[in-house]
Amino acid sequence: MRTDARVWLLVGVLFVLHLMLHVGLGLGREAPDLLTVALLLSAREVGMGRAGALGLFFGLLEDALSVLSFGANSVAMTLIGALGAITRDLFVGDSLLFLVSYFVLGKWVRDLVHWIMVGDSLRQPFLDQVMVQGLIGGAYAAGVGIVLMALTGLWRDVPG
Repeated sequence: MRTDARVWLLVGVLFVLHLMLHVGLGLGREAPDLLTVALLLSAREVGMGRAGALGLFFGLLEDALSVLSFGANSVAMTLIGALGAITRDLFVGDSLLFLVSYFVLGKWVRDLVHWIMVGDSLRQPFLDQVMVQGLIGGAYAAGVGIVLMALTGLWRDVPG
């Protein structure tokens, strides 16, 4: 199966799993942010336009579920998709150190941008929401992302 087809299949599966865990089962923070993981995985494989569009779609989906801060998720996910796609050109290869930092920083920046975009009345303290919860969520996303990359064959040392 082509890499592009594997990526889109994985994105679809993660999309459904995210909805099942967060909406269907209502797990909230106990479940990993699979939409961000899917976006970060796909951003390394597809171009900036597709990654940005996918981020916008995922952000709109999350914004539809939280009407108080509509638009914050869309901006955050679109930005993460575009930045994730840029890393494909800047960093060659997928070492374990790079992938861990890619997922941790990707999830953390997503949480930071979301925190900046929501209104003052909805913000939790920066230290708690961004520094603690963001880094824990980033580590969680890194674990899930690396396991998925290993299982699907998307992890490689040299692109191509």
